[in-house]
Amino acid sequence: MSVAASSLGTHREPRRIVLLRHAKADWPDVADHDRPLAERGRKDAPVAGVRLAGLGIDFDLALCSTATRTRETWKLVAHELPQRPRTVYEERLYEATLGDLLALLNEVPESVRNLLLVGHNPGMHALADALAAEAEGDSLERMNRGGYPTTAFAVIGFDGPWKSVEHGAGRLLEYWAPHS
Repeated sequence: MSVAASSLGTHREPRRIVLLRHAKADWPDVADHDRPLAERGRKDAPVAGVRLAGLGIDFDLALCSTATRTRETWKLVAHELPQRPRTVYEERLYEATLGDLLALLNEVPESVRNLLLVGHNPGMHALADALAAEAEGDSLERMNRGGYPTTAFAVIGFDGPWKSVEHGAGRLLEYWAPHS
């Protein structure tokens, strides 16, 4: 499904992108795309949802990988949010490279102010690292030291249109990981 660009919205209002890595998955004898969450993942995902709700970000759109583990993560996280944003299950998030992720962000409608991506590593970590030219406190150091474990998320802030999202375009506002 395509996330067609729109000319709505202003280019000067601050925007936020939350990059959420799926929760811990199990390793049953199924295709990688079909791997479900492990018990730990089912426990960690709602905790991440509570943490995201506490940030007070009003999400306009959630883009979620079509993989089973990301869909299950999103369902558990979304249940903890005060309001569930419009959700698009995006095939291109599965096994996405940094270039794929940047291209996807460049297609986000301008009417979207706050976006949540639910995806996989190494893409989520690579994207957070690439976007963050600056960081609040020690958040960048903690993110890079921790290796972006399952259920971790980064909050990136930036100004400007989605078409301008590129390396170094943002500031890492928050980084959180369970069990850290």
